[in-house]
Amino acid sequence: MAEKIQQIQENPDKEKAQLKQRLSRIRHTIMVMSGKGGVGKSTVTANLAASLSLEGYRVGILDGDIHGPNIPKILGVEGQQLLGSGDGEINPIEAAENLKVVSVGSILENPDQPIIWRGPMKHSIMRHFLKDVNWGDLDFLVVDLPPGTGDEPLSIAQIIKEAHAGSSPFAIVVTTPQDVALLDSRKSVKFSRVLELQLLGIIENMSGMACRIAENPSTCSRRAGASSLHRNSRFPSSGPSPSIPPLSRTPTTGSRSYSGTMIRQRRLHSGISSKRF
Repeated sequence: MAEKIQQIQENPDKEKAQLKQRLSRIRHTIMVMSGKGGVGKSTVTANLAASLSLEGYRVGILDGDIHGPNIPKILGVEGQQLLGSGDGEINPIEAAENLKVVSVGSILENPDQPIIWRGPMKHSIMRHFLKDVNWGDLDFLVVDLPPGTGDEPLSIAQIIKEAHAGSSPFAIVVTTPQDVALLDSRKSVKFSRVLELQLLGIIENMSGMACRIAENPSTCSRRAGASSLHRNSRFPSSGPSPSIPPLSRTPTTGSRSYSGTMIRQRRLHSGISSKRF
């Protein structure tokens, strides 16, 4: 893999044309990001992608969290390897109908193996996954990004804008109600502004607990968090997303069934697409 990445820049003009051709078949790219780790970006990404695929859209997930690729585990495809085709392309993993997945976690021989790469290598692998993966025709490519405003989100935004003649990808900022999460999420909102991303909204994840007995979710912390963030940033809020006990267990066990726990949050995440698409 490292040798392949080092060869990517050998013919920049050809590479740029291939990248543009590949991304021309992807209607929309959505970057799921936050400034803080542990707020549930990967779970939101999986829910959003599954919800859109259940609506009949053709969806791909690019696991952009190089150092902590969790998407294969969440979607129940852990252990499946990415396979190449005869013409040098990479075939994504079919996680479900209308849902394709590509992750660095699917090229590791040992899941405990750390990825020790500097910025240029991470930029190259992102470009490699966008250019050489046989995504086919997609309505949405949802990118699960690591926390922060560093190499990975910057690379994705720049690559897509370059290939689409300045057209910016969409972005969703995920936060939790805690002050420390909101503090870092503000940086992600400002990052979106600086790069002129089209921010769809701010999701306040784990805002409460959806009890099977009580009609309304129980509040676990103060509720002014994301609402104050979207008021101050003048960006829309996609509303609170309460924790659901079965859903909380699903990411740790892996599940390929979207008819149960994930579909219970389908209304929230499907509402995102109705806002702008």
